[in-house]
Amino acid sequence: MNTKRIALLAATLFAASATLHAGSRTSSSYNVATDITDAGGKRATSASYTNDGSLGGLAGISTVAAPAETAKAGYIAQLYETTGLALTAAAPTVNETATDQLAAWLSLDDATFLTAPATSVTWSVQSGPLTSISANGLATAGIVYQNTAATAQGVHLGFTATLGLTVLNTLPDNFGSYAGDGLGDDWQVQHFGLNNANAAPALDPDGDGQTNAFEFTAGLVPTNSSSRFTLSIQSVPGQPLQKRLVFSPRLSDRLYTVTAKSSLTAGSYTPLSNPSAPSDNGQERTITDLNASGLAKFYRVEIAKP
Repeated sequence: MNTKRIALLAATLFAASATLHAGSRTSSSYNVATDITDAGGKRATSASYTNDGSLGGLAGISTVAAPAETAKAGYIAQLYETTGLALTAAAPTVNETATDQLAAWLSLDDATFLTAPATSVTWSVQSGPLTSISANGLATAGIVYQNTAATAQGVHLGFTATLGLTVLNTLPDNFGSYAGDGLGDDWQVQHFGLNNANAAPALDPDGDGQTNAFEFTAGLVPTNSSSRFTLSIQSVPGQPLQKRLVFSPRLSDRLYTVTAKSSLTAGSYTPLSNPSAPSDNGQERTITDLNASGLAKFYRVEIAKP
């Protein structure tokens, strides 16, 4: 349906007694009755509008915030029609479980826009993790396991428009049956799909002796038994009191601390007191214990995922 708006002329007149007359205008889309504008600035009226003008020339666009209006001076009974609908949002992204205010605009045939009250739009969720859109255009995001695209839809005056948003995964351990188990939801969905009991932290579905909790922390593939964290102890030629420790995989977003103790049954693991600087080769890291004296020494690599 076409929506017509009328902008009024405040014309520059050179004789205070002059009077501007306009006959009726019609087309297949509209009919404007005869109107009269007095040059001295009196009220001009027609069946469609009322204008209080003033003597002098006016041009340009005038706007009113509430209710939203746009008037263009320069012509008597200038008509423009609605050609489409556009949607905008307060922000293009929204945190999961948070809200985002949507707005609608009518696009006109003269390349301008008018706001459409949000309550006059029929809102709906076309796709993605939006749980609802209220009657006044407030969109609520659902819970996601990774940043996920969503699409909102608005219908007004027979026009339909859509708007793309992104719901951000701001809470990494709150999704579905994986919520609150200490493992990243995105990692669990990546390797196990949705709501798979085999993704529990204490399980070892690939039977490699390393639990899902460890494989998540180490950055391994929990469904592939050949994906393992390895540590080897090597001699250093010509240095009998040193040991070379080689482990992998080493990932850039993990923290690694090599610890040691002299007995498996007593004492606690403590960080090496005098190690060499790490040497990396791809995902392999080498650290040399410069004080590997004693009859025995047992090593362990502690991994942290910030």
